[in-house]
Amino acid sequence: MPLPCFEIRVVGAIRGLVLRGPVLRALALLLLSAAPAVAQTDGTCVPISERAGREFGCFITAREELGALSKQPPLFWHIDSFPTVAAANAAKGPRGTVVESLGQVWLFTIAAADYKTKTGTHVTTIGPLPLIRADRYAAVYMEGVFKPGMSTQVHRHPGMEAWYTLDGAMCLETPEGRMDQKAGEPGLLVRDGLPMMLTGTGSGPRRSLVLILQDTTLPRSTPAHDWTPKGLCSQPQH
Repeated sequence: MPLPCFEIRVVGAIRGLVLRGPVLRALALLLLSAAPAVAQTDGTCVPISERAGREFGCFITAREELGALSKQPPLFWHIDSFPTVAAANAAKGPRGTVVESLGQVWLFTIAAADYKTKTGTHVTTIGPLPLIRADRYAAVYMEGVFKPGMSTQVHRHPGMEAWYTLDGAMCLETPEGRMDQKAGEPGLLVRDGLPMMLTGTGSGPRRSLVLILQDTTLPRSTPAHDWTPKGLCSQPQH
């Protein structure tokens, strides 16, 4: 059963208060409900079918079994947009996946650098994609919609992860430092196994397309308790 997409953490509420009796306990719950909260996703996301009207979070839009992949020639994530699902399906080739996400129709394709669709609008190409050693691979596509200041828990994946941001901005902290991406900037990617925490930044909601290219036999995401972020994404960007 998938984990919930959101976990709410109450910050700075009634510290040191000793509660006695049902009236005080009820008062405490009232104060807690009014306290500021920081929304977090757990890094695993949930299927888009379980979104249940939620505006913010991380949602799985598709999972494509790709079978065996070769490191030569290097592979890239090609992102193309289409006016309709039918048009995207007509243009789809090997290792292509048609996805409706963030109000648009997309054709996502894992292919060599020289791949091109005959129709549609090419948006970007991200790569080369660092492959882990695996017998079979799966491409998991997601959409991330975060408010500024909203962050994931610390987690890692059994494969590389890549992002393309359509609106807003995001910041990714790993043990190797901080990486930022604003809307329309080149794709961002990290290698497999790296612990990370992602935070929405900027002045408005961040909306990103996401790919995890993973070993198909392993869980998509696991908590990373062996690393603690330094809070780099909460510092001003230089």
